[in-house]
Parts: sequence; C-alpha cells; structure tokens
Amino acid sequence: MQSLATSVGLVNTGLGVVSSGVRTGITGVRSGLTGLMSVATQGAADPSASGGVFCVNFNQDYSSLGVGTKTGYKLFSLNTVDKVEQICDNVNEDTCIVERLFSSSLVAVVSLSSPRKLKVCHFKKNSEICNYSYPNTIFAVKLNRARLVVCLEESLYIHNIRDMKVLHTIRDTPPNPTGLCALSISNDNCFLAYPGSNTIGQVQIFDAQNLQAKTMIPAHDSPLAAIAFNASGTKIATASEKGTVIRVFSVTDGVRLHELRRGMKRCATIFCLAFSPDSLFLISSSNTETVHVFKLEEIKDTQRVVVEEQQGLMGWMSKAVTASASYLPAPVTDMLSQGRAFATITLPFQGVRNVCAIATIQKQPRVVVASTDGYFYIYNLNTNEGGDCTLLKQHRLDGIGEGSSSSSESAAVPGPYPGAAKKTEPVNTTGGSYAGVVRGPSAGVMTEADKISEMAAACESPPKSVLKFDDDSEFPPV
Repeated sequence: MQSLATSVGLVNTGLGVVSSGVRTGITGVRSGLTGLMSVATQGAADPSASGGVFCVNFNQDYSSLGVGTKTGYKLFSLNTVDKVEQICDNVNEDTCIVERLFSSSLVAVVSLSSPRKLKVCHFKKNSEICNYSYPNTIFAVKLNRARLVVCLEESLYIHNIRDMKVLHTIRDTPPNPTGLCALSISNDNCFLAYPGSNTIGQVQIFDAQNLQAKTMIPAHDSPLAAIAFNASGTKIATASEKGTVIRVFSVTDGVRLHELRRGMKRCATIFCLAFSPDSLFLISSSNTETVHVFKLEEIKDTQRVVVEEQQGLMGWMSKAVTASASYLPAPVTDMLSQGRAFATITLPFQGVRNVCAIATIQKQPRVVVASTDGYFYIYNLNTNEGGDCTLLKQHRLDGIGEGSSSSSESAAVPGPYPGAAKKTEPVNTTGGSYAGVVRGPSAGVMTEADKISEMAAACESPPKSVLKFDDDSEFPPV
C-alpha cells in the first residue's frame, strides 16, 4: 500500500509539473496579446458594440484614413467634407494595425490573430506582396518612402521599404508595451524617435537613413505618452503621461522651442499629437472631451517690442512684471511662459481612443478626428481668430447595418510561431523577397516583377510638376 501511495504521489507530482508548464505557456501567449489588445482597443468600452473597430489611423499626409476592424480593414479618402469615400474594404481577418503609404496602393497590415506577422499588401489588386514574422508581438508599424519600421516591445527593426531587407535592428530598448514611436516622413530628415527610458521622458532620435544614433532629448520628468515629427523632420513634439504640458524641440540640437499648457486642473492621457502640414499649428487629443490646437509662433520678441512701445502706467506695469519674472521660482516662470490653446474642439465623447490631425480638405484647413467607436468628425478651423471650432460633418466608419459577419467577433489566441523563441531576426515566410502568398479566393495574382515594380513605384517621391494632392490616382504615382 505504501508503494502504491508513493506511485500515485509521483504521478500527481508529474501531472502538476505538466499542468504548471501548460499554464506558463498559456500565460506567455496571453501576455503577448494583452499589450496588443491595450493598443488596439484602449478607450473603447466594447469594440464589438462599435462594429469591432480596433484601430483608426491617418496616412502620412492626412489624405486618407485607415480603419482596422474585427473582419478586416477599410480605407477612406478624405477629399470632401460632405462625403468620406470608401476606397477599400478588405474582408479577411481581424486587423489591429493598418498603415498606408501616402496615397499609394501599398498598405502594411497586422492581424490580431497573428500579432507577430506583418503583411505588406497591394490593396487595389487585393494581393499580398510579402510577409514577415517577428520573434514577438508587433505593437506599431511606421512607413515613409525610404524605410519601414516595425516596433516590438523591446526592439525595433528598420527595413528598406523597396525590397523589405532588414537594414538595422535596435535591440534592448526600454520596455515599450504601447509601441510608442514616430518616423519622419521627410526624405531629407529620415529620423526615428522612440522612448529612451520607461521611467522618465527621454526621447531617443535615430537617423534611419544613415543608420546611426543622432541625439537624446530629456523632454519630461515622467514617461512619454506621445511623440510626433513635423513634415520636414526638423521638429518633434512630446507629451508625458501626466498630459498637462506639451513641448516642441529642435531635432538638430534638442533645443526646446515651445512649451504648451494643455490644462492645469486635471491630468490626461494624450492619445495623439500632430503638426499641421505647414508646421504652424500643433494639435493634441486625449481621453478627455477637449482637443487643443496650439499656434506655434515666436512671441517673446513681439512681447518685448510691445512693452517698449507702451507708455504711462501700463507700460511701467508691463516692464515690472517682465523684470520680476527673473526672481520667481523656475516652475512659476515656466508656467507664465507656457503657450495656451489657440483653438479648441469639444468632442461628443470622452475616454475613447482617437487620432486627430489638421488636414487640408477642399483647400481649407480642417480639424479631423477619428475614434475607435466608429465615428469620424470634421471641424472648421479659423487660422486667424482661433476660438471654438464648430462641427461641420460627422460620418460613420464601422459599417454597422451593412451585414458584417459576427463569426470573427472573438479573436483566436495564437500559439507561438515555429522557432519564434529562437529567432532574433524577422522571418520572411513567403520564401523570397517578394514571394507573397495570395490570400482569399478573389485575390489578384502578381508576378515577382510586378511586386518589385509596385514597391518601387509606391516609394517614389512625387514629381515636381503640379499635382492634385487630393487625387488618389495621382499622388504618388503608382
């Protein structure tokens, strides 16, 4: 009886070890999804109730909008206020990242069911050009005409976008579970920015063209929450987890150019920062209902001239205030010098993840906001007077009422890719540089030459002749 009891005890012990191993494996897989789900659905109380919208994202020049849903992805052209034209509705698999290269037909897609695989597709021909698998979950993908950057939690992969070869890998970065990074769209200043620390707000600037570190900017005392380059890649805007102060720095030397006060009464989670195309304005949105638009103009010299010109009691008081500023504590002086919002937008919601931008629509600057509850808003922007912006139009993006299938409502938990734990480089699972596997019965068939040609054409800078930038067929040539 004693030996039988011993045998039973050994069996139970063995089963316990196996059970523990299984639980550990499941925990590892789930932890990989947790970060991705937080990126894809943060702020949306119930993605399935909003048509399953996992992500919304503008392209590099704010001429189109990508929407990732539980059934695939959609692309919308932002040419008019009254109508948001749907130019693509790819029904394939749940999509948590969708990035379009300007107005070309090239789009990078990551599925929630396969969070370690990146697919580069030609959406107009409904074909896959190539796909790569990475050792861990993909949290962000950034594109410009020279580089494609894939952000994992503790590493970044820099690809040459023309042939998707890995040019450089930035390893052992501070933990970055939200995939926070930014890639300049400029051909002349092709810079990559990412957090240099997960305890304070350091911004690491990397030259993605010459593949070398450029500078580190100590931007905030708290960890970073949002970063964004301007169109020329010469300025970078930053916000910390506190969300009360937004700063703008020169990329060249790290000098602080602007300090902007978002609010004083409450902290906020900054969801998005974006410069206007001319870099004269900076817009920010958060988990609150207010969107702030700041005007980036040098006011110190102007204020000095006004003080000198004022006479009498008002002039004396202005000079006294200016002189006394040097005797005040640094935090008080900084607060007095911080810029306030030039214009504001009050959204009809709060707490929902969203993206914002200042886009040129029908030759007029407009504030555009897209949220993961499936809505798109267009507001006016008075660039001379500022003030409260009025809503011009509201559109639905999630396709509710269009008979979308509910079969993919729950994302499958993916297992590890074969050999993923051992690989340190992305694996091209297509068998060649462009040996893309065509998905779906209606997918188009592209030869190797076609794929190379399409990638090269999509990456070309637009000609210097006059172009209709709101014409999807002309910019850039594809």
